Amino acid sequence: MSDEDLRIAADRVLARLVGDPSGSARLREDQWRAIEALVSHRRRALVVQRTGWGKSAVYFVATSLLRERGSGPTVIVSPLLALMRNQVEAASRAGIRARTINSANTEEWDTIQAEVAAGEVDVLLVSPERLNNPDFRDQVLPKLAAATGLLVVDEAHCISDWGHDFRPDYRRLRTMLADLPPGVPVLATTATANARVTADVADQLGTGGPPAADGSGADGSRALVLRGPLDRESLSLGVLRLPDAAHRLAWLADHLPELPGSGIIYTLTVAAAEEVTAFLRQRGHTVASYTGKTENADRQQAEEDLLGNRVKALVATSALGMGFDKPDLGFVVHLGSPSSPIAYYQQVGRAGRGVEHAEVLLLPGREDEAIWRYFASLAFPSEEQVRRTLEVLVAADRPVSLPALEPQVDLRRSRLEIMLKVLDVDGAVRRVRGGWTATGQPWAYDAERYAWVARQRESEQQAMRDYASAPGCRMEFLRRQLDDEAAAPCGRCDNCAEARFTAEVSAASLEVARGELGRPGVEVEPRRMWPTGLPAVGVELKGRIPAGEQAAPGRALGRLSDIGWGNRLRPLLAPQNPDEPVPDDVADAVVTVLADWAKGPGGWASGAPDAPARPVGVVTVASRTRPRLIQTLGERIASVGRMPLLGAVSYLDAGADTRVPRTNSAQRLRALHGALTVPPALAEALGQASGPVLLVDDLADTGWTLAVAARLLRRAGAEAVFPLVLAVQG
Repeated sequence: MSDEDLRIAADRVLARLVGDPSGSARLREDQWRAIEALVSHRRRALVVQRTGWGKSAVYFVATSLLRERGSGPTVIVSPLLALMRNQVEAASRAGIRARTINSANTEEWDTIQAEVAAGEVDVLLVSPERLNNPDFRDQVLPKLAAATGLLVVDEAHCISDWGHDFRPDYRRLRTMLADLPPGVPVLATTATANARVTADVADQLGTGGPPAADGSGADGSRALVLRGPLDRESLSLGVLRLPDAAHRLAWLADHLPELPGSGIIYTLTVAAAEEVTAFLRQRGHTVASYTGKTENADRQQAEEDLLGNRVKALVATSALGMGFDKPDLGFVVHLGSPSSPIAYYQQVGRAGRGVEHAEVLLLPGREDEAIWRYFASLAFPSEEQVRRTLEVLVAADRPVSLPALEPQVDLRRSRLEIMLKVLDVDGAVRRVRGGWTATGQPWAYDAERYAWVARQRESEQQAMRDYASAPGCRMEFLRRQLDDEAAAPCGRCDNCAEARFTAEVSAASLEVARGELGRPGVEVEPRRMWPTGLPAVGVELKGRIPAGEQAAPGRALGRLSDIGWGNRLRPLLAPQNPDEPVPDDVADAVVTVLADWAKGPGGWASGAPDAPARPVGVVTVASRTRPRLIQTLGERIASVGRMPLLGAVSYLDAGADTRVPRTNSAQRLRALHGALTVPPALAEALGQASGPVLLVDDLADTGWTLAVAARLLRRAGAEAVFPLVLAVQG
């Protein structure tokens, strides 16, 4: 087939894909160049183009043409379920049979693999996590690589740890690339890669060299890199600085109807998403929450409701990010600033794909930087922690699971898992059925690289501060952050043209917002099971905590990640803050929590037949970092509640450093086990009081200090233990 005939066939597939019965749809020039490279020359291509440019059209059109020529199915490595669902629907419009293998459809895997083997599937979408699943990696991946007609790496910036959304599982693609038969084309696509990320992705995919002078490159060893301008003509960017969280919520309540169509309100934390959703619903707006904690079925329903314009907005974390495709999305509002301009560009790119005008607004908050610092703390662990992990794996005579590693490695589980995935890609460990093993291969800690990444993150944070305060064009600023050489003033943003929104809020909305954010009280769920693997480190606790030794459900004033009480509690509990008596406003709010708790469902003053007895006293938890804060809090509660302050659960070695790890449950419990005690005077007071007690502390992070203290108090005679803390983490 001539190039001219191939182009005609490609445009015909595009028309089906976009639903154009007239057949007048035409590929962009760079779309055609990529398709031609993949289909005619079987080359590798890296496409860096703005969101909405049509990168998915490249691989769907190429798939259709390659399948007509007898090639095997296209394999698309795709990061998010929302992206997969959108792409399966898009493929069907072009007559392309697409299936997906991911964590949400495990019951269909065998059927799908059989359909692939029978040639009944044109496109198989695979989540990157599957690439490192032992069974999939060892049994399915080799066959898939041998049969693949086109490999597509979508959102390819995830491969690079210089990028804003590095995912170790993506690095497993190196294995698949090495196993591809000669002449199998490869396409990598992304909208959010600056020059360094582009070069890094190209290098990792083996596509780093320039194209051959004759344009052939048929051996696939050289790449066609197509990088276009990143302006989004439909987007009008703006920043609105408001005094506090209450004003930002009130602004949303008042101005949401003015925003065009339906859209997305991004928050930085799950807690904030839930708070904003509840508030906006109370104010009469049709919105839904979408976070990493949302059940899969609820996520899918929320996506469908937004696509069908049945909700005004989804209030979402970054869980709703790459690949969600709604061409007529009319606005994106950020309640809080992302820490990276590249991540911000990627998220705002959800809007305005198929409409002439879309609004993009950033409402920064004073809690943003604290949240940035928290996520920065999850960076690659220290060399000491990595070496310790390798030592444990080397010493083991069988695979070690993540729960079994936790008591021996001072890392939170999510961070431990990411570290192991990086070590797996580097060849130092291997994931197998039952856990992880050491390979014995030499491994070097690349401190220079990790330090550079940390500095890069700090630079990105400064760029977001500059974006919010700079007087110049906002779109030009974002484009320059992505090394777009064509960046120029857009003429549309609030700095280029007049601001389209004022900071005005109604008194009524502001009053309600302040009331909602100022409402104290969060339930604290007690620990009911001991962590796995404790006997291996000398702690003989396992299984379920006996009911007679558990804490009861407790209460906290707020979450540290809240945009309401979180903003008050974070500085109060910050390590650098001096230990001082509990502030009056905080103490008063705790008393309100206590009163609401007593009268609420299950409270001792609720009047319910099975209501517990009223607490007979207050017990505090000893602290070397905030003894005055906790002691005065206990005294205030005892005074208001007209109960005695019975004493404190203390440390056996009063002179020891009582700080214990807060990284994972097993490490924290290991440090606490045998360290706390009920002093004789407190034990005597408990015996005389005979009833439930309130257990007062400053912060519940893992929850194990409360669990261990409650166990001791129950054993010493407390009828029940009700934890009451200032804040919970998360």
